[in-house]
Amino acid sequence: MPEMSYEQAVKYLLTLGRELASPQQASAAKFDLQNISVLAGRLGHPERFFATVHIAGTNGKGSTAAMLASILHAAGLRTGLYTSPHLLRINERIRMDGGDISNAEFAETFTRLHTIIEELLASGHLAAHPTFFECVTAMTFDFFARKKADIAVIEVGMGGRLDSTNIVTPQVAVITQIDFDHENFLGHSIEQIAAEKAGIIKPGAWLVSAAGNPAASEVIRRRAATQNARLLDPAEAYEISGLRAEDGCYRFTVAARQLNATSAAGAIEIRLPLAGRFQVRNALTAVAAARLLAERGFRVDDSAIARGLAEVRWPGRLERLQTGQNESPDVYLDGTHNPAGARELVAFWDEHFQGRRIYLVYGTMRDKAVDEVTGLLFPRAAKVIITQSRQPRSLGAEALAAVAAHLAPSFEVVPDSGAALERALQLAQRGDIVFATGSLYLVGDLRRYWDARDAAKALKGVVAT
Repeated sequence: MPEMSYEQAVKYLLTLGRELASPQQASAAKFDLQNISVLAGRLGHPERFFATVHIAGTNGKGSTAAMLASILHAAGLRTGLYTSPHLLRINERIRMDGGDISNAEFAETFTRLHTIIEELLASGHLAAHPTFFECVTAMTFDFFARKKADIAVIEVGMGGRLDSTNIVTPQVAVITQIDFDHENFLGHSIEQIAAEKAGIIKPGAWLVSAAGNPAASEVIRRRAATQNARLLDPAEAYEISGLRAEDGCYRFTVAARQLNATSAAGAIEIRLPLAGRFQVRNALTAVAAARLLAERGFRVDDSAIARGLAEVRWPGRLERLQTGQNESPDVYLDGTHNPAGARELVAFWDEHFQGRRIYLVYGTMRDKAVDEVTGLLFPRAAKVIITQSRQPRSLGAEALAAVAAHLAPSFEVVPDSGAALERALQLAQRGDIVFATGSLYLVGDLRRYWDARDAAKALKGVVAT
């Protein structure tokens, strides 16, 4: 089969659908490890050719994955990072040593996988074509193996027990904060959701759990006990001192509560470039995982931990696009999409924006807890500009307004997300905040819009001169 172009590969993948079905299809959706196991076997089990850290959770798993990958890269290890969803380009999901997979490598990797899938379908070893996420996961494992990764940080797509990534046997497993999200797939209680996340705990595993919720923590503790896994709670194992905020980001010192084999290296001075107090918790989780990897023989010292955290980048999460100057407001993007994230966002506003007007640009997906999230966010805004992303799962702006606009002191409906952002910028004054949130898909749309806006401004400046 001739090699596909990058554009052909992406187009083909998108015809398979995104990670999730609609809520109405949830009961009929089939999630298991059969397809990914068949693909991995036919590829020669590439996931066994490099060490892994496997990260599940409701909130914080992407940030924690990015932090840990940055630490491992700073330590000189050839490091892969697999995350989802992407903001701008599908390439962002598959990263090696801090850089996205290239278009050429993406096309080559998908062509190889597509040939194998066609063979497996023809022979009856696959009953149906693998899903979008199964394909991208298989591509990731194959790519990391071919690039001779030393270690890869693998973020669970959804849940854990039946997620396509769950064929790895990690050196360290990590579970971040657990809260309500994807209930149609994972269950309608914290205990059910936690049980799905805890499905990544393998026999004899080394596990870092920052689940937070007591009910979730108990489910994880029981699962760890039945699997004879070593369980570490970073909040119990480490303490933080000297916490101070600088422009929404935090500096602090982290040290083990008791000196032992894993803490002999002493205290670490941490400077985070990611905004939000919740990132302190994620950083502590990454430190705990890095220390366990060091105990398992990986050359990760405390200087690499400090350097990796200082250099981490994770766009679209409390990301400031513009600092207010002249008559312009501050502009932020954030992928808040569930109640736990909304509570963290309100805490960020309370800590850093007291007394300042917030113009909220908001759009969400149909399958999210719209009432609870908007109930937390809308009353805090001076005005809400209700919009929608271009993603098919997006809740239409008019429909969103019908169910949530009454929660806002003032609102407008502007379906086009770029126009919604411009309307907020038009209304806001110097000292005000424009904050766009509701889903990562909306953030991606607005990042594209902002980049094009900046490029147009730059071109206009060149033409004027």
